[in-house]
Amino acid sequence: MKQPKPILKYVLVSIFLTLPLILFFSIQLRKPEKELIRIRPGYTSYDYYIQRQLNKTLNPRLRTIWMTRDWDRKIKVFSRFFQDLKRQGLLSKDSKCLCLGARVGQEVEALKRVGVNDSVGMDLVPYPPLVVKGDFHHQPFDDETFDFEFSNVFDHALYPDKFVGEIERTLRPGGLCVLHVALSTRSDKYSANDLFSVEALVKLFRQSEVVHVRNVDGFGLDTEVVFRKKRDSSILVRS
Repeated sequence: MKQPKPILKYVLVSIFLTLPLILFFSIQLRKPEKELIRIRPGYTSYDYYIQRQLNKTLNPRLRTIWMTRDWDRKIKVFSRFFQDLKRQGLLSKDSKCLCLGARVGQEVEALKRVGVNDSVGMDLVPYPPLVVKGDFHHQPFDDETFDFEFSNVFDHALYPDKFVGEIERTLRPGGLCVLHVALSTRSDKYSANDLFSVEALVKLFRQSEVVHVRNVDGFGLDTEVVFRKKRDSSILVRS
């Protein structure tokens, strides 16, 4: 039996050594987009999830901080974000606005201070008059109610698809959604998911298109993603 020629040996060895890498990258490329959002383990029921979120929202020490030391500081930062969106024509004084996961309502107060008076927040625990009671997985509002929705608590959604679906349901055609998310760092211990890709977030917004993506510095969140609900989105059917 003839021995393989040296060059053939070299080719065979090269294929043998590179085959594992080829297989690895092939698997990575076939990974579904949804795997780029990881739901954190340990949530054995929806009731347990809600109770865990309430543990943060009702924490007396945190509520004191939110209403005292953090109050003016956060309003100032939120006001800068919203003023910038107004300059870009993405927000106006006539916009009807909703802030999701608003806690004690600093972002709502910021909207009012920049002249957007028809604004309200929503959270599991109400804080009148700025914040009403509601679950962002099941918003208590009619279809096509708002022109603008803002949230910096996407990481607290146990069901990201429901979180986004409710935003698109309650936004009017042409309405804007602004999300502040963390990509380069992991969020706090009360977070229910970890987001690893803007593309994964974009895929959830089936009735909207991306307006812009930019870096921000927002209380541990590093990325702003703005979506506009398509004006013909009513003809889209979710599978």
